Amino acid sequence: MLQLSVMHRLPQHYRWSADHVGEIERQEAVNGVHDEDLVALRLLSHDGHPALEILHQLQETLAQIQVECKIALCEGQPCLLIQRGDESTTNCCLKNQGVAIAETFEGH
Repeated sequence: MLQLSVMHRLPQHYRWSADHVGEIERQEAVNGVHDEDLVALRLLSHDGHPALEILHQLQETLAQIQVECKIALCEGQPCLLIQRGDESTTNCCLKNQGVAIAETFEGH
């Protein structure tokens, strides 16, 4: 099922909320970008319970290469949250598993 999965990398960066444990908040661009910032990957190819199963499989796959990630709600959807500093490693790992990753590109 992983080979039929498409993830969307949300364009914003996030951080764990200081006020609400287990919740995330959007990181403001004025604060700069840090390796500890969170990147959210949302599953586009599946919804509901199958999406959660796939996210858990992806979490296990990343744990095998020692990339820590969490599953949490982001903008109302379950997402896989990784630290920005682990983004390249995560992308390589997921692509090697057959997962497509879509990114938002802004034109000038």
